[in-house]
Amino acid sequence: MQALLDAIATMALPHDAQRVFHGRGGLHPACEHLALDAYPPVFVLTSFQPLPDEQLAAIGAALDARWQQLAPGQALNWVFQQRDEGRSHTRLMAGSVPDRHEVSEDGARFRVHVLKGQNHGLFLDMAEGRRWLRQQVAAQPGAKVLNLFAYTCAFSVVALQAGASQVVNIDMSDGALAIGKQNHALNGIGSGASYLPHDIFSSWGKITRGGPYELIVVDPPSHQKGSFIASKDYARLMRRLPDLLAPGGQALLCLNAPELGVGFLQEQMQQLAPTLQFQQRLANPAAFADVSDERSLKVLVYRAPD
Repeated sequence: MQALLDAIATMALPHDAQRVFHGRGGLHPACEHLALDAYPPVFVLTSFQPLPDEQLAAIGAALDARWQQLAPGQALNWVFQQRDEGRSHTRLMAGSVPDRHEVSEDGARFRVHVLKGQNHGLFLDMAEGRRWLRQQVAAQPGAKVLNLFAYTCAFSVVALQAGASQVVNIDMSDGALAIGKQNHALNGIGSGASYLPHDIFSSWGKITRGGPYELIVVDPPSHQKGSFIASKDYARLMRRLPDLLAPGGQALLCLNAPELGVGFLQEQMQQLAPTLQFQQRLANPAAFADVSDERSLKVLVYRAPD
C-alpha cells in the first residue's frame, strides 16, 4: 500500500476530475486492487478486494495530512467504494458530497454521482478520446457526430462546444441520457443534440437516416449482460461503419476489456470493414499507465476513403 500513500503525499491540488493513483495498471505490486480518483471537491478510493480497517485509517490519515497542505482550513471530503463479485458498497468517510456534484474537464462541466453505483457519470480514462474529438470537430466546424453508447453524453458536450452542427446520442439507459441532457444544459448548450434511448442493434434504420456522419464514437461496455458483450457484439458494429461514415469521415473505436488486445479490433476491422484505414491508437492519460498496452484501454482511429 506504500505506493498509494506516496502518491497521496506528492499529489497536486486537483482542479479537473482525474485519476490520482492507478494500481489497476499493475505497475505498483500489492496495490493492483486500488484506485484513487479526484472528483473535486471529493476524493473517491476504490478497492476491488476488502480493505482492513487499519489500512483505511492509514489512507484517510494520509489524505488528511496532504489536504491540510494543499487546502489549509478546508474540509477533506472522501468516499470509499469496495467492489467484489459485481457488487459495490459505498460509504462517505469524511466531509460531504455536494447535492449537485459537478466537475470540470478541459473547460466542460459534468454532473457526477460518487455515492451510488460503480459508474460515476464520467469515465476518467477516456479524457484523451474526448480531447481528440474536440480537436477533430474544431478542424471541421459543422461536422455531424454519431455517439454510440453515449452514457451521459460527455462526447456530445465537447463536440458541440467545438462546433459540431449535430450530435446523435444513442444509449439504452433513459437515466444516463437524462443526465446527458443536464450536462448539455450545464454547459449552456441548448440545441444540436438528439437523444435516442434505444437498443442500437434494433435502431439501425433511425441511425442510418440521420447520417452520414463525419465522426462516429463507439464506446461500448466490454461486458454488460443483456446489452453488449465485446467478444461477439463488436463485429455487429464494425460492419455498419462504412455505410454510416461520410467520405473521409473518422470512427473512434474504444475497447476496455483487458482480455482482448489491440489485434482483436484490428483483425476484425480488416475483415468486416476493409475500406476503413487504421490511423492511430490514442495514448491513454498518463495517470492510467499500465504494465501492458494489450491489457489497457484501447482507443483506435479509423478513416473512410475520400
